[in-house]
Amino acid sequence: MQYRQFGKHPLNCSEIGFGAWAIGGAWGTQDDSASIAALHRALDLGCNFIDTAAGYGNGRSERIIAQVLGERVVAGKTEPVFVATKTPPAAGDWPPNPYDKSEDRYSEKYLRENIQERLTFLNSDKLDLLQLHTWTRAWNTNPTPFKVLRQIQREGLIGLIGVSTPEHDQNSVIDLMRGGWVDSVQLIYNIFEQEPAAELLAVAKECGVGIIVRVAFDEGSLTGKFTADTNFPKDDFRSNYFAGDRLTRTVSRVDAIRNELHDFDYSMPQAALKFVLSHPAVSTVIPGIRNVAQAEANCGVSDLPPMPETLLQALHKHYWRRAFWYAGK
Repeated sequence: MQYRQFGKHPLNCSEIGFGAWAIGGAWGTQDDSASIAALHRALDLGCNFIDTAAGYGNGRSERIIAQVLGERVVAGKTEPVFVATKTPPAAGDWPPNPYDKSEDRYSEKYLRENIQERLTFLNSDKLDLLQLHTWTRAWNTNPTPFKVLRQIQREGLIGLIGVSTPEHDQNSVIDLMRGGWVDSVQLIYNIFEQEPAAELLAVAKECGVGIIVRVAFDEGSLTGKFTADTNFPKDDFRSNYFAGDRLTRTVSRVDAIRNELHDFDYSMPQAALKFVLSHPAVSTVIPGIRNVAQAEANCGVSDLPPMPETLLQALHKHYWRRAFWYAGK
């Protein structure tokens, strides 16, 4: 495992982190024993960054993480592990609409209560990183929630403060970075979604903001394992994500990417992760890990040689301005 600086912060962060959404649910049936084994294996392989959220199984993911970290302490494994979690906005539109007020969706009372729940589920007296689980540019002129979080940080309940970007307006967090409100940004960046390379990633580098990349596999499509006939269980959110003709169009584009790899010694998942790690602003990438085999495969990518510039340039052509899956794109 290779390690990187987390923005300007004193954290030696593993290039491959553990994305803990799937172990909480929403990706089909998941056995807790498989989740526990996967997390132990990833940590044994040098992963030291875990990303979770309140919404991942209503705390199920956080409780599994707490259990594993407790087991490791009992076993005498005292390596530092950094756990990032997220607080969603209070009930309302997702994503927030332009008329919402930040102090309503992220009130101080709500934030304090939710943070206390995160601490309880993670069995900790301090959160390493608390991220607001989405944002809207409508709040940039009055980022009241971050003022509250900075106060809570001073009280010692939070280490670092971050934000997870809204999927279709990721650049809305640029003002937060330049204003010094966030220590980290979690964003979508992959072979299809390359817009962050236009400005967001450069600003993060300039401001010393840690970058956590999610959806590196485009919810699984960039692993190359789907076909046009793939069916997802009803309890798997991808049944909606790839609804209609979306899966067919996606598989066609994945096949075109696979053709680019013929002269290179990369599998599709390896190429997807190495593409993300090729950007110097990226601190860590957090692929979802559900079992030991995935832990081994994903963590192993870190030690592969850097992606050749010729392949990087070829993959730039596969930027897909998909937005809301408009017809014909």
